[in-house]
Amino acid sequence: MPYKKRVYIPERFYHIVSRGNRRDPLFRNASDFQAFLHILTQLYEKYPFEIASYCLMNNHFHFQLRSSEVPISKLMALINKRYANYYNTKYRLTGHVFEKRFYDKRIEDKEGMLEVSRYIHLNPVEARMVKLAEYYPWSSYPYYKDKHSTVPCFMNVNYLLDYYEGTSTQKREKYCSSVSLN
Repeated sequence: MPYKKRVYIPERFYHIVSRGNRRDPLFRNASDFQAFLHILTQLYEKYPFEIASYCLMNNHFHFQLRSSEVPISKLMALINKRYANYYNTKYRLTGHVFEKRFYDKRIEDKEGMLEVSRYIHLNPVEARMVKLAEYYPWSSYPYYKDKHSTVPCFMNVNYLLDYYEGTSTQKREKYCSSVSLN
């Protein structure tokens, strides 16, 4: 049975999830996480896109992503192919690194944007990998928590922060307090 054609709307954000084949690890150590983020930076320079939030887990990753110039399918194919090439070369493997197609769901409104970002940032907490989102090093949450952090070129933290009133510091505090299990 053929895949259902994906609907691409350039100005919309999508919740994207891509998982390792057989739920195998995608990231075995810090250098794998760093290589993946480097690939995002390289691709951003050629095909600009925006990520409002992300979380790289051991065997999958989440993006809250929008691409105004390149369809999401093409962008994800480039990201996954480049990372698969890196991974297979580094670990001397062949074959599939990713399980089937990536999951995507268009985010319709402000509430959806905030709900998806909260879900993404709390993923390592829910998985009991850390007690608080700020302790997980492979997500975008630290860019919201610390206004002095260096935000990667592909990140747009203001998209979510602008949903809140107040100064930059107040917006960050309000966003971060919304990302908690309480």
